[in-house]
Amino acid sequence: MPKVYLSPSLQEYNTYVNGGTEEEFANLIADAMEPYLMASGISVGRNSPEMSLGEAIAQSNAGDYDLHFAIHSNAAPPALAGQLQGTDAYYFYNSPYGEEAANFVVDNMKQIVPKPNKVEAVPTATLRELRRTNVPAVLVEVGYHDNKEEADWIKENINEIAKALAKSITDYFGVPFQTPKE
Repeated sequence: MPKVYLSPSLQEYNTYVNGGTEEEFANLIADAMEPYLMASGISVGRNSPEMSLGEAIAQSNAGDYDLHFAIHSNAAPPALAGQLQGTDAYYFYNSPYGEEAANFVVDNMKQIVPKPNKVEAVPTATLRELRRTNVPAVLVEVGYHDNKEEADWIKENINEIAKALAKSITDYFGVPFQTPKE
């Protein structure tokens, strides 16, 4: 059985332009992902909001996980606040499996976002959650929480985002995507 470590944002200080926090909405997305993953035969581990990022990385590394999957929302630099849009799936620049997982995120998120041309996989060497995890990792910025249009879209589409991200994980593991029974 494949195992994924879900790591929703621990950033309670990043506020949405329309109320709430990045940590709050990333956790709602992760909550909604779990039933899809479990119905699809994927075991799930997860951080908790009171953890530090270092503790979440250590917990992920201590487990027998096959993929580390971080869920966030983005904010533009101050000069561009509220002006940027898009979904980014970050992966460590020299991780072919991380890149593969990020590309599945891109494929599935393009199906649900209002602007599919603004969804991309992004290689990086700077994000600690990608550099320090022992297994392939992806960090998804589902949209910009400082952009009212995108913040509203995130809040109104928690389950659709969760379903697309869970489908990305099932695609990565090569297992059929299953909808949980009611």
